[in-house]
Amino acid sequence: MRRLGLVAVVLAFAVAACGKGGADESAGGEAAGGEAAVKTGPGTTADTITLGYLPDLSGVFAPNGKAMMEGANLYWDAKNEAGGICGRQIKVSVQDTGYDPQKAVAAYQQLSGDVVGLGLVLGSSIVSALLPNVQQEGMFLNFAGWTSDILPNENVAIAGTTYDIEAINAVDFLLTQKGLKEGDTVGHLYFEGDYGENALKGSKFAADKHGLKLVEQKITPADQDMTGQVSAFKKAGVKAILFSAAPPQAASLAGLAASQKLDVPIVANGPGWTPQLLTTPAADALAANYHVVSSMAPLSVQSEGVTKFLSEYEAKFPEGTPSSNGSLYAYAGAQIADAALTKACENKDLTRKGVLDALHSLTALDTGGVVAGTLDFSDPASPPGNLVYIAKVSKEAPGGLEALGEPSQAADAEGYSF
Repeated sequence: MRRLGLVAVVLAFAVAACGKGGADESAGGEAAGGEAAVKTGPGTTADTITLGYLPDLSGVFAPNGKAMMEGANLYWDAKNEAGGICGRQIKVSVQDTGYDPQKAVAAYQQLSGDVVGLGLVLGSSIVSALLPNVQQEGMFLNFAGWTSDILPNENVAIAGTTYDIEAINAVDFLLTQKGLKEGDTVGHLYFEGDYGENALKGSKFAADKHGLKLVEQKITPADQDMTGQVSAFKKAGVKAILFSAAPPQAASLAGLAASQKLDVPIVANGPGWTPQLLTTPAADALAANYHVVSSMAPLSVQSEGVTKFLSEYEAKFPEGTPSSNGSLYAYAGAQIADAALTKACENKDLTRKGVLDALHSLTALDTGGVVAGTLDFSDPASPPGNLVYIAKVSKEAPGGLEALGEPSQAADAEGYSF
């Protein structure tokens, strides 16, 4: 009897754990005509599919976070008007992280029990804080960030390639297009943590390969004045600057470099740009020397996906400012989630595991040029994409970026191992 009592207690705990959202699912019996019903679980009912969104709406990346929610709502509103997915409307549940890992964990706990997956999480440090819970609950996480440090992780999806690969492509651009040569000195201004230090891995790899001297300047999101960093770069005689931080630091860097006559090209990872920078006093300096390397398309690209996005955005947000790394990124993330959910519906399995399995069955997802190339999510150990766009800041271009040629991959990137 004592053994039976112990078994009953264990089973009771197991049932309670399922109710929290980790493994709860329902087969739903048989549909009319003998067709099996779609299995459901946390975040999925007979008429809704709920996705969690954890952007930064009040911290250092707030401009991008707010733009991302515009892109996400733009996509899902249109999808719902067209009938939704699997006969269900898509519901978006949002919590602000403030780009603070502690706040992000609390925000995640607020919504995690009621979502099938996370449609967007902004920030490498945020994802690192959430991953143990996300893995335990078996849901997918659409990462608004591109650090290769999350590889391999079957729960995480990213749109394109990673920061280190972007940095390798940035150095290649400087060598082939901006006159950089062996023996030259390059500065790299970067955030401490998964974002900046991942980009630094790529710049170190490329610098070693081409005999370049690398001057490192590590900062935190709290650092706003780049006077010391610009002075260090000028003293070292840098011929170019790589930038892996946020828009506030970009404005300070470009403005101070111009004022100190440090007239060199600056190449940033995707998160280092937002079109709102063109409203700052640094606008002219940015237009003169600032470039962006990213898998996300500049809005000047004449592709089917980008053209469709811009048309829909301008109709819904006539006073808004579309951005490649903000609203367009979240639109692309919604395309990825849509493809996974649609495939899961075809597989009759809208449980968390069913959606995650469906995601990894996507081997050539075409976003219509919103993300460079096609995306292959079958191998969690590799980024789903390997191509990038190079763009230059332009006051006339939509989103403030003018694409420089077609998406490409530097030859050096092919020899890089994660």
